[in-house]
Amino acid sequence: MGTSQGTQSLREQEPTLSVVGLGCNNFGMKIDEAASAAVIGAALDAGVTHFDTAEMYGGGKSEEFLGRALASRRDEAFIATKVSPLPKDAAREPGALAARAREALEQSLTRLGTDHVDLYYQHYADPDVPVEEVIEVMQAFLDEGKVRHGARSNLDPADLEAGAAVTEAVQIEWNLLERQVESTVVPVAERLGIGVVPYFPLASGLLTGKYRKGEPFPEGSRLDAMSYFAGIATDDNMERVERLLAFAEGEGHSLLELAVAWLAAQPSVVSVICGATSPEQVRANATAAAWELTPEQLAEIDACLTLD
Repeated sequence: MGTSQGTQSLREQEPTLSVVGLGCNNFGMKIDEAASAAVIGAALDAGVTHFDTAEMYGGGKSEEFLGRALASRRDEAFIATKVSPLPKDAAREPGALAARAREALEQSLTRLGTDHVDLYYQHYADPDVPVEEVIEVMQAFLDEGKVRHGARSNLDPADLEAGAAVTEAVQIEWNLLERQVESTVVPVAERLGIGVVPYFPLASGLLTGKYRKGEPFPEGSRLDAMSYFAGIATDDNMERVERLLAFAEGEGHSLLELAVAWLAAQPSVVSVICGATSPEQVRANATAAAWELTPEQLAEIDACLTLD
């Protein structure tokens, strides 16, 4: 699975895997079922086929909302979900992870109202569980047809390589302001032919254009309300944001479009996960990757990010 055919296989998926995917982590947490259904409908109408959820999102409500909203349009959707790690106090005895994963998959299928998921992630690696057990249970799911493509997320390079046999995609945090993975996980994925699926492409909103250098965070915004995310708004990053914004506007585009288009231009990227809480947001995200950056523009972007 995680061979040189991995990325190609995902790109040839039916339905075609959309360049921009809809992150469903807001469903059941920030927005209710009706609002979630409106976002999902807008995504489908905008050509988004990739829907990324997880059993932990909204305590299962994200999967439930997604399944009910897709309903008769299931064949238009490429559904990705994730199994949570073993609880911290659970015994790491042989077979424990496999049993937990099988139970979780069956529950996810029920909530999603489907007989298979297109992409199934191990959400976080468990260093106390042999990777051979991960490979064995994922291969069983693939053989049974309940999972079409195996995947893992939030890994270090060694973990990614160790489980490459059943890994066609790896999901990682990657954006214009968080680029450490370019020297760690991404080269391994490229060498193994594993598709990369970035999340947080907008750097927790910093790359939307609504945050400006020297100005207070907008009241009620994520960076204003959550100190965990506000840590990214360093002086250097705010300077980078100003430079990127000027470049994007000079090219007739928004900063959001630049952030998504830049990730879509990376050779290893198969789809970019963008969250949304309204139809307007999902439509803006869906069209962002239409901007195809040239090598010269990519070089200019790198220059914007390099501070003296």
